[in-house]
Amino acid sequence: MKMRKIISKEDEAKKTKRNQIILGLVMVLVMVFSIVGYSFSVKNKEEESETIIYNEMEFTKEAGLWSVNIENFKFSFKYNPKEVEKIDSQINLMESYSEKPLYFSANGAEAEFARNFFYQNQIVQRVQYACLDGEKCIADYPVKTCQDNFIIIRESNTTEVKQQQNCLFISGKKEDLINITDSVLFKIIGIQ
Repeated sequence: MKMRKIISKEDEAKKTKRNQIILGLVMVLVMVFSIVGYSFSVKNKEEESETIIYNEMEFTKEAGLWSVNIENFKFSFKYNPKEVEKIDSQINLMESYSEKPLYFSANGAEAEFARNFFYQNQIVQRVQYACLDGEKCIADYPVKTCQDNFIIIRESNTTEVKQQQNCLFISGKKEDLINITDSVLFKIIGIQ
């Protein structure tokens, strides 16, 4: 059994006061570093946020996507209108897609349509993969025709955007398909 050292009340009071001062200094340092850290994080967020004006519309880059508010809708794109080429093709505008199902035959770039027309804005009734009538189908998708709103995105060595009834054909190099798709969306929505 260990014996406890006898400490005077005066020494015990000094020890308690010293511990309180140390604890207080540690808390002050934590608060100072928190404020400094917060100011750096706010500064970094401000630096990450970028804004451009295009056709009197303000595009803001948030979380890697360029966002714009048009009327009651918020649209988001991988690219801003200054980063894509304008589409010269005659294509159906947004009203032709409104409150109807939208079908896709694609390989990834269709996410731009799905995000903007369904998930964020509920412009279309639903989005679904499908196969174009007369073409080989790689999965057990429903077969649709150009009477339906159908977007077909394909890899090709040449860039082409073509509207045939309600079918919108988008083709280009794999690495360019999202860029081309954003350009098509800018035209459909009325941004370009």
